[in-house]
Amino acid sequence: MNLSPFGRPSPEEHEALMAQIEPLPLRGRAWPRWIAALAWIIMAVIAVRLIIVLQLSSEQEQALPMPVIASLVVCFGALLWMSVHMWTSVTEVSDWGIRQSWITRREVPWTEIQSTKFIPLLASKKLVCFVQKGRPVTFQAGTPELQAAFARISLVYRKRT
Repeated sequence: MNLSPFGRPSPEEHEALMAQIEPLPLRGRAWPRWIAALAWIIMAVIAVRLIIVLQLSSEQEQALPMPVIASLVVCFGALLWMSVHMWTSVTEVSDWGIRQSWITRREVPWTEIQSTKFIPLLASKKLVCFVQKGRPVTFQAGTPELQAAFARISLVYRKRT
């Protein structure tokens, strides 16, 4: 067993991990379907409420100032953009490393991962990868297969110091 100061497993441990995760590449939703659906329901409620507020303000001849309307539209657009990505985002564990399509692409090769932490939240199971340089990278797992793979990865790449 390799007890390097950064928690990197030995090549044998890494190969055993890849064998446990097979078949590779393992791909799945980044967010659970119910979370992504809930985001769309919230977006619909916000849209209805926004339309009602804008109609009431125009009927009462107390129109909202244009900067306020523009801010509301921009914020709604940003929330809509996030909802689309929550629905379409995919996480992949492969021989190369871990990738996730998100607003910006997240990816970390196995060679850069120093240690990991599995965070099993109710709404989302996350794997935080601590890399050699830069900030940690967080990946979401929306399927039971990815969640199990993240737990295995975390056990093998845990910090050993």
